[in-house]
Amino acid sequence: MDPIRPLRAFDRLQRRTPALAFPVAVVKKFSDDQAGHLSALIAYWGFFSLFPLLLVLVTGLGFVLAGDQHLSDQIVRGTFGRIPVIGDTITRRELRGSVPALVIGSLGALWAGLGITLATQNAMDHVWSVPFRERRNFLFARLRGLLVLAVVGGLNIAASVASGLVAGGLGGTALKIAGFAISLVLDLLLFWTAFRLLTSRRIPTRHLAPGIVMAAVGWAVLQALGGLFVERVITRANATYGTFAVVIGLLTWIYLGARMVLLAAEANVVRERRLWPRSLFAPSTAADVKALRALARVEERNDEERVEVTFLPRSED
Repeated sequence: MDPIRPLRAFDRLQRRTPALAFPVAVVKKFSDDQAGHLSALIAYWGFFSLFPLLLVLVTGLGFVLAGDQHLSDQIVRGTFGRIPVIGDTITRRELRGSVPALVIGSLGALWAGLGITLATQNAMDHVWSVPFRERRNFLFARLRGLLVLAVVGGLNIAASVASGLVAGGLGGTALKIAGFAISLVLDLLLFWTAFRLLTSRRIPTRHLAPGIVMAAVGWAVLQALGGLFVERVITRANATYGTFAVVIGLLTWIYLGARMVLLAAEANVVRERRLWPRSLFAPSTAADVKALRALARVEERNDEERVEVTFLPRSED
């Protein structure tokens, strides 16, 4: 039996079934864009930025809330709860403000944070097939990165405070419900900011909305899975193995988060440009031609350069 035959049968089926053709097209474009490699680069910078950002948060709270240790503990615990792979493996005996720690953490967070924004800008532009000649230059890319860091950082701190209040049970059931609702809204705003500001082209909100919701839901699922990993693996591991489990688990969690965000962005592009059905085998569909032409034009580097793509007729065997 020909091992390719079932795959060809599936290809024909998904072309005739819109409910199946759309997710296949999203996965196919994700592969065409090598979004897995782009996700790895985002995860690399995300891993480096995480601890300086937490250092800045903890140190800043040491100055602002020096007289309210309980509230500070609740906010920090809520922040760590949003990164479940870390969980309770990071503990503090006392919250204090430290100028050297604040300076070092701020510089480290700024360096790594710009790395994240630049990597994500490149990924979003690639997903939307923005040619290099249309992308932001060296200066404007970094200025936009600083803007995104400020907005996303503020939203994340606000969401962390809401999570901290919920975790502390302050104010009873009503405040808990309000805290969850505020945290969800802030997560949606966070992803809206990332999808809107990190793409060189201005994309209408109606084309971004499905991916934003998908990213927010996916983020909640990843947090739940991270909590399960902490419960089943890290808390049962010895000190040495537990350290490796935290590092590997955290890096994997960030990588999966980056893949999830880019997958949501790919879904927006496929939906907006109607890039389905896609073919898994020859002959190519009209959506294949459209997607591959846009992908080739990404390599246009200056205003005088234009890339044209020609598809040769299929040779008969």
